[in-house]
This record gives sequence, C-alpha cells and structure tokens, in this order.
Amino acid sequence: MANALDETTAVENKEGRDAFVIQKQVEADKATSANVLEVICWILFIIPGIIWFVKKKKALSTLRAMEQRIQTQASQIDNYMEQRVVILQNAAKLLDKAVNLDKEVLTSVAAYRGGRNPQADNERNEVASKLDGIQRNIQIAFEAYPNIQAHNEIADCLQQNSYLQKEITAARDLYNDAVNQWNAKIFEWPIYLQVAYKNKFTTRIPFTTTAEMKEKARGTFF
Repeated sequence: MANALDETTAVENKEGRDAFVIQKQVEADKATSANVLEVICWILFIIPGIIWFVKKKKALSTLRAMEQRIQTQASQIDNYMEQRVVILQNAAKLLDKAVNLDKEVLTSVAAYRGGRNPQADNERNEVASKLDGIQRNIQIAFEAYPNIQAHNEIADCLQQNSYLQKEITAARDLYNDAVNQWNAKIFEWPIYLQVAYKNKFTTRIPFTTTAEMKEKARGTFF
C-alpha cells in the first residue's frame, strides 16, 4: 500500500501558506447517542444509571473549574497588558510627542479585570493590537531623534516594555493551552459532550498575534 502522504510525488505549494486563527465559536454537538445510552442505563440497570448521573455532575464541575482556569490565565494577560499601557504612556510623555494613546484601551483592560467581559476573546486581541500600534509609533519617534536615545528613562521604559511583551507571550501560551484543553473536553463523548450541549457551552477562541506583529516577523532583522 502506498504512503498516504508521499513527499516525492505529492503536489507542492511553492508559494507557502500563512496560518490564521478562525474567530468562530463552535457549539457542542447534540449528543443524541449519549442521551440514548443514558436512557438504556436507567431502564436496564439502575446502578449504571446512578453512576452516569454522578459522572455528569463531576463532568460539570470539571468544566466549571476549567472555565475558572481560563479566566485566571486571561486575567494574567490583562494584568501584563495594563502594565504595558502604563509603560507606553510614560514613554510617550517622556518623548513629549503627539502619540495618540486611546483612553478606551485603559477602560477595556479595566473592564476585563473586573470580570464584566468574560467572553471578550476578540476584544482582548483588539487591545493587544492597539498596544502594538502604539509601541510602533513610540519606537519610530524614538529612533527619529538620535539625541534623545541616550535618555536613560526612555531607554528604561522601552526595556520594560520589551520585558512585558515576553511575559504576555508566556501568559498567552498558558491561556491558549487552557483554551485548547477546554475545546477538546467539550467534545469528549459521551459524558462531557452531553453536559456541554445541555449547558450550551461553546469552543473558545485562542489569543492570536496581531497583524502588526506578523508584519514585523516578515521583516529584515540583519
């Protein structure tokens, strides 16, 4: 039998292919087969029916705990982004240039931390995108004036911003790992799928990089 994927005869895509995160939440399936199986357990065997009931309760508790973990990881990202906002504000003031720092960014981050937007995956990505754009404007202004590049406070701000970017990346990895586990769990047949459908749970959207960062990654560094 021939290989399903054969690198010697398969068609190549010489242009390559970029990857994008699809911003869509998918609902858990109806789990009809799981429901039928549960009914059979109750009709034919009382004890398996009781065990099924207990497992459903445990599954719901597990999913609720996973939700809290996702929220905790999201809050960590928000905390780092809030610190980054402060750093970029300080850098803008030190440069004394007209860098437009949108006040809605601060409002949004504060709202996330307050728990008023628990499903704001898209909005969180939007805030990150705005911060990347603000950083770029500050960096351009900084590089345009060689005489201020020796300013220790400005250099310190940019260094702290770089550090926070790394912390955000690490926090995003943890968040995306938690989201990945959630997305897999709600489709796990039969118990988790049944519980997820009953509670109208959906998949969650991973934290994605911004267009600004993707463009930078394609740039020339050396």
